[in-house]
Order: sequence, then C-alpha cells, then structure tokens
Amino acid sequence: MTTSSETPVSTAVSPEAVPNGSQLSLPVSAADGLVQKPFALPLDTSKPETPAPLTADQQAKYDTVLRAVSQWTTVPTTAAKNAAVEPITDDERLFLTRECLLRYLRATKWNVPEAIGRLQRTLTWRREYGVAKLTEDYISVENETGKQVILGYDIHARPCLYLLPSNQNTEKSDRQIEHLVYMLERVIDIMGPDQETLALIVNYNETKSGQNASVGQAKQTLNFLQNHYPERLGRALVINMPFMVMGFFKLITPFIDPHTRQKLKFNEDLCQHVPSGQLMKSMGGDVEFRYDHSIYWPAMTAMADQKRQAYRERWVQNGKHIGEYENYLKTGEGPRVAAGEESTA
Repeated sequence: MTTSSETPVSTAVSPEAVPNGSQLSLPVSAADGLVQKPFALPLDTSKPETPAPLTADQQAKYDTVLRAVSQWTTVPTTAAKNAAVEPITDDERLFLTRECLLRYLRATKWNVPEAIGRLQRTLTWRREYGVAKLTEDYISVENETGKQVILGYDIHARPCLYLLPSNQNTEKSDRQIEHLVYMLERVIDIMGPDQETLALIVNYNETKSGQNASVGQAKQTLNFLQNHYPERLGRALVINMPFMVMGFFKLITPFIDPHTRQKLKFNEDLCQHVPSGQLMKSMGGDVEFRYDHSIYWPAMTAMADQKRQAYRERWVQNGKHIGEYENYLKTGEGPRVAAGEESTA
C-alpha cells in the first residue's frame, strides 16, 4: 500500500487477478512503468458522487414506471409503424434495472409516459441495431491502432473512455459507429458500484481532417447517445482542438441537449478531472501507456466479460426481477428485490 506522499508502485491489474465482485482497496496506478492493460479499479481517493434521495413524488413516479414495464411481454422488432413484436427476452428484462428506469425518468424530467415510451424505444433500437451481435471479433479491426481506449478512472470513479482520432485506421463506415456502441457497452460493464456514468476524453492532437467524424456520423452518434444511453455521460473532456474541429462542434452543437452541453469541457487541465496516476502521460498524467492490440484487446474484453457474466448470474440467482438494484448485481451486496416485490410495486 502507498501513502499519499509515496510514489504509486502497482501496475494495471489484470482481470483474472480480481475475483468476481471483489472491491480491492489497492491504489491502482502505474506511474513507474509501462501499462498495456486496463486498470481494474479506481484509486481509493476517487469516489462516486452521491445521488440525491428520491422525493415521495419521484418514488411514486418510479413505481408507476416499474409497474408498466413489468407487464411487458413483447417488444417491437423495429421502429416502423405497426412493426411486428416478439417476446421480451431475459437480456431485455435484465436491462430494465431500478437505476435504468430512474435514468430515463431523469432524462425526461420525470415525465412518466415519456420515460415508458423511451424505454420501449430503446429496447426496440437495441434489437434493430443488433447491439448483442457486436462481438469483440467483429469490432477488433476497428481498434487495432488503439483509437478508442478504456483506461483509468476520473476523480469521481467514472471509467475513462479515450477517443483518439489521430489513430484512425479505417474508412468511414457503419462499423465505426458500431465500434463506439461496443466500447460504450464495455465501459458500462466495467463501471463499479454507485457508478452510472463515464468520463469521455477526446484528444485531437495530430488529427488530420480526414480522420474526423463527418457531421452525419456525429448526428447519428448524438442520436443514440441521447436517446438510448441517457444519463450515462458524466463528463466530456476535449483537448487540443484545432480550428477546424471548433467549427465542427459549432455545427453539431444545436443537436446537443442543454444538459449534455454543460458536461462538455474544452482544453482544460485533465489532471483537474483525472488523477495523474490513472491518466495517460500524453494527456498530462503519469501513466506510460502503449497500445498493443494483441495485449490490450483480450485483456479489456476479458475484464468486461467477467464482470458482465457475474452481473447476470446474480440477476438469475435472485429471481430475474425487472427493477433489480444495480449495486447488488455488481457486488452481490446491498439492497435487492425481494420475492413478489416486482409485481406488487
């Protein structure tokens, strides 16, 4: 263990070294050596923000949404009018956690009908887009140069997703957008207890014009982020923005909702947001990170797979409840849905 005055000495922890649900308190840092795998945990000093307790009115609205979605037996297969429906799957029921329902309520300013409608549209989008079919093998080619990296945690224990456009290695295609969806899903897998959001770090250093997303891609990305990943962005940190990118952001700003816009920070000192012991040296931190696809990709996907499997196993063991508590699913501890609670909420 280190004290605050000592140099951190532990390197990135491999996923196989961390038992399912384990909450090790070791400071995970690698300021003294080369890092090529994700960090398993945030620093002890990085703590999630404590959410405000629900008011009586908010609890009543949550209960209404829970009753509604608990009655779903089918989900539309596409967003088309009068689309065919198919039975709701276990994976879709698992998606509908207590915190998920609350995220949609917050995103709709506690409008119950709109929250219910958006939840169903998201399940339909996940089916139509094929989120479950985005495998590590299919996406692998997009990340061979490390243009997206999950590494470290910010001061509020949010996992950090780096976007590095200068490492672009493929032509513009649907798979580039699918790549981001895949990485968002892995960030969510990796989130620790009491954490629902991520920190997005975008570094435009040495980025050429042809390596930037098109306006069409940006609008498509904003659409699925705002509609199908609401309340997931905790902070977006954008650095080294050239003039052409500033113009690009001006073009897409009208499509960004005001709440999300407040989370965008441009050209700030990243050490104000991410501990230097978990921030890449190229971004101003102490972590000597080098991307090697043959090392990083299997380590990252294995860590996410392990956490996702443990999460699902706990859901099954406790009765497959809609409205289950995410902290219980992540750790096996804390409040959980009791038998019969889901249907009587």
